[in-house]
Amino acid sequence: MTTDPTRRDPYAGFPGRIGRTFADSEPSWPPRTAPGEKAPNIVVVLVDDMGYSDIGPFGSEIATPTLDTLAEEGVRLSNYHTMPLCSPARAALLTGLNPHRVGYSMVANSDPGFPGYGMEIADDIPTLAELLHDTGYATYAVGKWHLVRDSASNAADDRDNWPLNKGFDQYYGVLEGLTSLFHPHQLVRDNSPLDIDEFPDDYYYTDDITDQAISMVKSLRAHDPDKPFFLYLAHNAVHGPLQAKAEDIARHRGRYDEGWDVLRERRFAAQLAAGLLPPGTELPDRNSEAGFDVPAWDSLTEEQQRLYARYMEVYAALVDNIDQNLARLTDTLEALGELDNTIIVFTSDNGGTGEGGPEGTRSYFSRFVHHPALPGDWTPDVDRDPELIGGPRSLVHYPRGWGMASNTPFRLYKGHTYAGGVRVPFVLSWPRGAREGLLAPGVRTQYQYVTDIAPTLLGLAGLERPAQRRGTALQEPDGISFTPVLADPDHASTHPEQYCEMTGNRSYYRDGHKLVTLHRPGTPYDDSEWALYDIRTDPTEIHDLAAERPGLVKELSEAWEAAAWRNGVFPLPDGTGALARRNPAEQRLARPLTLLPGTPELERYRSSRLVSMRSFEITVVIDATGEGVLVSHGDQGGGYSLYVEDGRLHLAYNEYGVLHETDAGPLAPGEHVIVLAAEAEKGLRWSFTVSVDGEVRATPPSVHQLIGMAPFQGISVGIDRKSPVSWPLFERHRSFRYGGVLRSVTYTPGAPGPDAPEAVAAALKQAAAAFE
Repeated sequence: MTTDPTRRDPYAGFPGRIGRTFADSEPSWPPRTAPGEKAPNIVVVLVDDMGYSDIGPFGSEIATPTLDTLAEEGVRLSNYHTMPLCSPARAALLTGLNPHRVGYSMVANSDPGFPGYGMEIADDIPTLAELLHDTGYATYAVGKWHLVRDSASNAADDRDNWPLNKGFDQYYGVLEGLTSLFHPHQLVRDNSPLDIDEFPDDYYYTDDITDQAISMVKSLRAHDPDKPFFLYLAHNAVHGPLQAKAEDIARHRGRYDEGWDVLRERRFAAQLAAGLLPPGTELPDRNSEAGFDVPAWDSLTEEQQRLYARYMEVYAALVDNIDQNLARLTDTLEALGELDNTIIVFTSDNGGTGEGGPEGTRSYFSRFVHHPALPGDWTPDVDRDPELIGGPRSLVHYPRGWGMASNTPFRLYKGHTYAGGVRVPFVLSWPRGAREGLLAPGVRTQYQYVTDIAPTLLGLAGLERPAQRRGTALQEPDGISFTPVLADPDHASTHPEQYCEMTGNRSYYRDGHKLVTLHRPGTPYDDSEWALYDIRTDPTEIHDLAAERPGLVKELSEAWEAAAWRNGVFPLPDGTGALARRNPAEQRLARPLTLLPGTPELERYRSSRLVSMRSFEITVVIDATGEGVLVSHGDQGGGYSLYVEDGRLHLAYNEYGVLHETDAGPLAPGEHVIVLAAEAEKGLRWSFTVSVDGEVRATPPSVHQLIGMAPFQGISVGIDRKSPVSWPLFERHRSFRYGGVLRSVTYTPGAPGPDAPEAVAAALKQAAAAFE
C-alpha cells in the first residue's frame, strides 16, 4: 500500500486494539486534561484608575467590608508596583512580560507603526488564561478588555486579539478603555457585539458584569462539580466618566465637605497605623508641579467646594458599589462551598488620575481634547445642574485634587512613573492556602511588580510555565513568582530591579533606590531630568539624592538605557506628533458608506473615521414620511441626530453636553432626500446645512467639532440607541425608532478640515519646502 503524506492513518497511535467488529476490538479513551485534585479557583479583580488609599485596607474612609475581610484573612502588598496606564498594565498582568515586549507601550488607541506599539499579543506570549486553560481550568473574563486596538474592535475584525482568542472560554464586557456605566456604548458577548436598542432604567454596568460572572460560575458548577476556574473580573469603574447609582451616592453626601487636604491627612494617619509605610515616612506637600498642581482646599470659594465635594461623593459611591458587588460574588462562592479554595486578588491597573484638570469637568470628552489649535472659546466644562452629576445625563470627572488624595501618600498621578502613578493597593486572599502555610496573613513591604502576578498564581496552583506551547517556543517571562514572600513575611523581594516607561516618563528601580523623571513633552531626554530616591526610607519620593550620588544616577540611568533597548521601549515619544499617526491602510475607512435600515450600530472608531476633523455629508433617502429618528451618532457626551417629530424635521446637536435643537421645517408625506452637510472650519468648528429635496431648510450657528473620543457611541440608522443625543427627545419617545419607510443613509466624508492633523502636516511640509 502506498503512503500518502497528506492522508493520516486513522488508526495510527491508537493505544487500544482494532478488529473487524466491536467484539474483536479493545477501546481506549484519551486522558482528560485536569489540574491537581486540590487546584484552587482563581479570581483576579482589577479596578481601573484606583489610587493607593481608596479602600479600607489601605487607609480609606469608604466602607469596603468585603475587602476588609479579604485583607484581614490574606496578605496586603504595601509596596506593589504596576504600570502607569491601563493597557500596558493589563498586558503585563496577563502575560508576566514587560509590556513593551508584548507591544503595549501605550493604551490601545494608537498605531504609530513601531514594535512596542503593536497592540497584539503574539502567539509565543501565552496569557495566564491560555496556560490555565491548557491544564484544565475553565476561563472567564468580564468587563474591560482594552488589549485590542480601537481600530480592531469592530464586528468585521479578525478578532485575533479579542478575549476568546487569548484563552478565555467566555467573555462579556467592553473591549475599549472606558464606557458609560448606565448606557455602555458597545457590549460584547464572546465574539459578537450585542445589538441593543435600550437599557432598562435601573441598568448599571458594574452590577451587570458581576451578574454575568456569577452566572458563569454557577453554570460551571451545574455542569462540572470539580473543574477549577479562572475568573478575570476587570471593572471599568472607577475610570471616568464617573457615574454611580443614586442610592450609593446618597450614602456619601456631606462626607467630603472638608476637602482633599483633610482627607489626605486622615488617610495617611490610617496608613501609618496599619503599618503600610515605614516609620518616619513623610506626607508630601500638595502636588505643585506646573500642570499638575492642586490648590489648597481653603483657597476655594464655597461654590467650588460644594461642586468639587459632589464629584468625590460620586467617586466614593463607585468604590462602595465595587465592594458590594464583590460581596455578591464571594457570597456565591461561599454558597457553593468554594470560597475556602479560591485565590482572590484585588488590585488596580494604575494610580488615581489627574486628568479631570484643576476644576474637574461635567463635559468629559471636551476636557480630554488635546490639540495645538484648540480655540480660545473651547470649554472643558459645561454649566450643568449639580444634581445631574453622577447620573446618566452628565459625563463627569473629579478635579485632580481628589486624584492626589486618592494616591495618598504618594506624588503625582496616573501616567507618571512617580509613585502616584504606579503604587496601588494589592490584596490576596486564599483561606486554604493560609491554613496550609502557603500564605501567612499580614502586610508585606517587599517590592513586587505587576509582571509577578501571573507566575505567582501559576505557582500557587502548583503549575509551571512551559517552555513550549503547541510546538512554539515561548518567550521568557520577566515576572518572578512571589510565593515565598506570601509564605514568609521576612523573605526578600523576588524582584530586585525593574525599568518603567510611559509617554516619556521613565524610572529604574534597583534594591531600594529609584531613578525617576517627570518628562515634559518636547524636551530632551537627558540626565538632567533624573531624580533619585531611596524608597526604603523615603517611599513618598520627597528627598532627591541625585546631586549627592551622581555615580548611582549614572549607573541606574545606564541600566535603564540597556533595559529599554532589550525590551523594545524605543523610539520614545517626541514633539513630532507620531503618537497620533495611524496605519495608512485606514484611509479606506474614509470612503463613502451606505447604511441600510436594520444595520446594527456602527462601532465607535469606525464611525469616527467618517466625520472626525473633516467636512462630511449625510444623505438620507426616505420612501415614506413617518415619525422617529433618521440617523444618530453619539450620546450625552456629544453627538448629533436627525429626527422627525410632529411632522417636522429637526437637527439635534449635543456639543459636549450643551444641546442645540434646530427646526428644519415641515416634512410633507411622500419620498424625500434629506442632506445634512457639515463644513469643517478653522478653529475646530462645523457649520451645518440641512436641505430637503435640494432646498436649504436650516443653517444653524457654527458649533465646536466633536473630536478625540467624541462622538463616543457609534452611528445608528432609523433609531437613537442606548444613550441618546437629545435627552428631552428620549424622555418623550425613548429610542424613537423611525416609523416611515427609510431606504438608506449614506455618509460621504469630505476633505480634512484646516485643523486636521493631515492638513497641519501638509502645511508644515509646504512651508519647509519653500525654504529648501
